[in-house]
Amino acid sequence: MVRPTHEVEYEQMLLSRHGLPGQGGGRRRDGLLERSAYILLSRIRVQGPMSIGELSEAFDLDVSTLNRQTTAARRAGLVERIPDPEGGMARKFRITEEGARMLDEERAGTIRGLDRVMADWTDEDIAVFAACLRRFNAGIERLGGRPWPRP
Repeated sequence: MVRPTHEVEYEQMLLSRHGLPGQGGGRRRDGLLERSAYILLSRIRVQGPMSIGELSEAFDLDVSTLNRQTTAARRAGLVERIPDPEGGMARKFRITEEGARMLDEERAGTIRGLDRVMADWTDEDIAVFAACLRRFNAGIERLGGRPWPRP
């Protein structure tokens, strides 16, 4: 018998290729966030100001990749560099008002798309699905040793 993880793999592959209805089919939409900026802003919002080193550790990405991402986010006015609020030497990145506004706008659009996809689901079904996704992500985070803070 084939384990159900084969089905999970296939469905995860399909999920990664889909955009939500009204969300540009997964492609960037004018005026909204790139995927990397969306994830970067989401992490900073939940955790608070972070240094390049902290971001590198959190995302398991090399510093040069994070430098490119944070530079692009700074140029777009989404984050700003500030002195470490705790008095450390490293400067940290903090989400700007514009970054927060755009993140909220992106998140609201994603939720509208999810509402359309799940229009015939009960609230209980959606809650069970969310709990399974949370458990799945927590398992990945546990194995990688990089838990993602949740609001």
